[in-house]
Amino acid sequence: MAKQNRLHRSELAVPGSNLKMIEKAQSCGADAVFIDLEDAVAPDDKDQARHNAIAALNDLDWSKSTISVRINGLDTPWCYRDIIDVMEQAGDKIDTILVPKVGKPAELEFVATLMSQIEMARGFQPVSLTALIETALGMANVEAIAQACPDRLEALHFGVADYAASTQARTTNMGGANPAYTLLTHPNELGVREAHWGDQWHFAMSRLVVACRAYGLRPIDGPFGDIADQDGYLSVARSDSALGFEGKWAIHPSQIALANEVFSPASEEVDTARAILAAMKQAAAEGKGAVSLNGKMIDAASIRQAEVLVKKADQIATGH
Repeated sequence: MAKQNRLHRSELAVPGSNLKMIEKAQSCGADAVFIDLEDAVAPDDKDQARHNAIAALNDLDWSKSTISVRINGLDTPWCYRDIIDVMEQAGDKIDTILVPKVGKPAELEFVATLMSQIEMARGFQPVSLTALIETALGMANVEAIAQACPDRLEALHFGVADYAASTQARTTNMGGANPAYTLLTHPNELGVREAHWGDQWHFAMSRLVVACRAYGLRPIDGPFGDIADQDGYLSVARSDSALGFEGKWAIHPSQIALANEVFSPASEEVDTARAILAAMKQAAAEGKGAVSLNGKMIDAASIRQAEVLVKKADQIATGH
């Protein structure tokens, strides 16, 4: 099975219990959509949400987006039925299964084994996996998890809300800044001390990015809870992008365009990257070992960065 390198700037979360939202999601403009059977669905609605997801996979047109289902956690009574029913009844229509609260590699391996048996029995092509890192255990094991199921696993997602609960972090925000997470400077000549805000999640997110990049996975940031705060969403997304994330969730359609904008390289950056590669090609044709552009020497690292950026721009232009 060849791991898919999918466009993943934005991922819309859609409750499996909301038929109207599921129907609208197929043409929402998100690179990826996941139908949620877990946190967004009340216990009494789990069976109906699963039925809705299967019907949506079979009956709707998902050609414009990667389509996924977030199953319930392995510690719940709904997980096994989510995997079996979704895979048996729509395993040829789904792109990925999103596994929540992954704490250790064996959990992904269990899901993958069950999927493999169903695929063999039904003659389906292999379906990929993505995993949510949203517990202290999962973050402690993130490097090992990133190496699990290498032929299936495509991405790791950071789930900030459950991670905060798991680590007993004192915040009720779903992503974004925390006014309690600050440091005071020393007093200036007037005795005034400034408060410098920090990023409460920087360590965890940096560790997830490194694990993903070490083992060929896509790092994706999770939800930002304040739908009305577009500036706050953009701020977090830009920090994500600077850190190396490829995309971010949208828990409302209004956040999709924001994510697509932030995680698409600017045209000026693409032009510069193409110019670097053109200069490299010309220098090679002339037998020169060094490459320069606009009077500046270009090193091998700059060339590799340019190649990555141009590849991403081309992927966005073609839509896959």
